[in-house]
Amino acid sequence: MVDKYLDRGKMYVLFQDDTAISECVVTDEGNKILEIKNLATNPDFQHQGYAQKLVEFIEQKYRGQFDILQVGTGDSPLTLPFYEKIGFKVSGRKRNFFVDNYDHPIFEAGKQLVDMIYLQKRL
Repeated sequence: MVDKYLDRGKMYVLFQDDTAISECVVTDEGNKILEIKNLATNPDFQHQGYAQKLVEFIEQKYRGQFDILQVGTGDSPLTLPFYEKIGFKVSGRKRNFFVDNYDHPIFEAGKQLVDMIYLQKRL
């Protein structure tokens, strides 16, 4: 899926020394909406606030250029609480996204991801 949007997005990587800690890809979705397409943190650095700091950087960098920061994610007990904790609100759902776009079932925290949940935050 990353290949579908990487050429039209910008990738930001947070490094410590020569180690990539966290990365984020954002795309311009039109209508002053910026979308986080990918946000990942090196497992050795998870739960230390790095992803949140990277999202805060994105918010500051694009405030004034875009009105909305949005993200689409699975209905996961790991990701939804993270985004809600940093101020995102559920704004929509794309039914069967993970079933229709992947050739194998995707599981996170023991739960199969089926629908894409969209969350938004005003910049």
